[in-house]
Amino acid sequence: MWRRGFSSSSSSSTRAALASDGKKWDAVVIGGGHNGLTAAAYLARSGLSVAVLERRHLIGGAAVTEELVPGFKFSRCSYLQSLLRPSIIRELDLGRHGLKLLKRNPSSFTPCLDGRYLLLGPDAHLNHSEISKFSKKDAEAYPRYENQLQSFCKFMDSLLDSPTPETLHEVPSFNDRLRDKLQKSVFWAQCMQQALLLGQKDMVDFMDLLLSPASKVLNNWFETDALKATLATDAVIGSTASVHTPGSGYVLLHHVMGETDGDRGIWSYVDSLFGGCVNYVIIHHRNSEMQKAVFAKWYVEGGMGSVSLAISNAARESGAHIITNAEVSQLMISEDSGAVTGVLLADGTRVFSSVVLSNATPYRTFMELVPQNALPEDFHRAIKNSDYSSGTTKINLATDRLPQFQCCKPTLSEAGPQHVGTIHIGSESMEEIDSACKDAWNGFPSRRPLIEMTIPSVLDKTISPPDILLVGKHVINLFIQYTPYKPLEGNWEDSAYRLTNDPFFFSQESFAQRCFSLIDEYAPGFSSSIIGYDMLTPPDLEREFGLTGGNIFHGAMGLDSLFLMRPVKGWSDYRTPLRGLYMCGSGAHPGGGVMGAPGRNAAHVVLQDVKNSLN
Repeated sequence: MWRRGFSSSSSSSTRAALASDGKKWDAVVIGGGHNGLTAAAYLARSGLSVAVLERRHLIGGAAVTEELVPGFKFSRCSYLQSLLRPSIIRELDLGRHGLKLLKRNPSSFTPCLDGRYLLLGPDAHLNHSEISKFSKKDAEAYPRYENQLQSFCKFMDSLLDSPTPETLHEVPSFNDRLRDKLQKSVFWAQCMQQALLLGQKDMVDFMDLLLSPASKVLNNWFETDALKATLATDAVIGSTASVHTPGSGYVLLHHVMGETDGDRGIWSYVDSLFGGCVNYVIIHHRNSEMQKAVFAKWYVEGGMGSVSLAISNAARESGAHIITNAEVSQLMISEDSGAVTGVLLADGTRVFSSVVLSNATPYRTFMELVPQNALPEDFHRAIKNSDYSSGTTKINLATDRLPQFQCCKPTLSEAGPQHVGTIHIGSESMEEIDSACKDAWNGFPSRRPLIEMTIPSVLDKTISPPDILLVGKHVINLFIQYTPYKPLEGNWEDSAYRLTNDPFFFSQESFAQRCFSLIDEYAPGFSSSIIGYDMLTPPDLEREFGLTGGNIFHGAMGLDSLFLMRPVKGWSDYRTPLRGLYMCGSGAHPGGGVMGAPGRNAAHVVLQDVKNSLN
């Protein structure tokens, strides 16, 4: 596959700045994903010297833009923005650093094989009209459902933007104990205040949402299959759970508690305010050498890479150094104190720092980067036994035209409202979603996969090539479930298995073609529009992006893996059993998605510890 990617680094970095004799950084961040970049920005703003070490040739982690087919730029892994915390956008002034959000209206389209369809979005009148086609009762209930979720989201805001009130592990001084009690008192007092504002009835409903299967919650609200299935996809995206799995209601809430420019629950595409030609000095670290190359006339493109680019711009402006092609192979630990002293790169370079933040998954951090026997046995066991399972496959497509859905009037080269938002394929009922999930539980890729299709090129014209024949070329993302990490028969690493279906389904089409054929049922001729595609199964996501098990959240988002339990019980405040090592990625509180909260919160904890050490 023809690919092109762009990396970002500090233009003032030199080899001496990274690993010269005696050089010691105030903080080193492992991984240049959006959370690592966010942590680096806050640390650098506070005056610390910070180095971000990224294994790949470009920054962003799962929030990247890559040119996989000539002229087509893809949000290769994550593909929509909503969860990035407003506090981060405001405090890092990301608008000034190039972040531009493209709202989608309508935001959701669900075609049905019987010729009907459902559009949903931020327009209350549209929602009422569309849902009324299926059920007047549901049309009246939907605003109340949205209002209740929004009140739950307000309750969650303070939890998302704060470190958890974790128990102190080291023997503290009297002043430390007093400070800790005051901080915990403030935290719990704020929670109590929010609970009182919510009221007892809504608080009970909130607990019901957290503990219940999404199917129970939605069945209690609505009667329309297409509406319930559309909403239920938010409860299972990125997981191996069914809509009938207890606790899946929280994942539904997790996916609606974001916002775009103040509008709750609205997901957007991402562009960059910086268009045109610019010059960047890119610094690659390879074989212990710092290599500079000036990329002139680089057109800054849109896509999710623009989120990472904006955060990196804020970090670099504050003095952070961001270095690509710098793979960390091991953490260095003092034999005397047991504290972290820095990191060892794959090429043997030693980078010294008494503070290291890991944006890698908990498994990667503690099972692969930390030397053996350096961790308490119970902590090591808890990390090893955490749930990193995934049922997700991402397919990025370049097409020569828009899909034409048979339930809508043809639009030819122009996009209709059905092309703007997330298109839900194979989810006309919650039972269809459950059936697809059960296939994966039995070890087989879903016979009728659950597909979320997005076409960002409808709103962002910078990511697809212009066509002189006026027949629009488009970038299409398919986020697909369910595909088991280890199929019962066959292996995703085996090219023959990727190209032919398992014998369970008695078919010779590839899994990718199975997905395309399903879309053909709703949009005849879709398969013939495909110019090229890139497919990422769970093992591919693990290999390319370091996502253990292919899990996009760095670990399951079940109730046993959230808040004080994330990544494991007793270590939820970003600190770890190794003094000087902190977690700042999605495996830490409050969890996954392009949120930035783990990076921001972890940075605040580090700064607090640094301040306390100086007193």
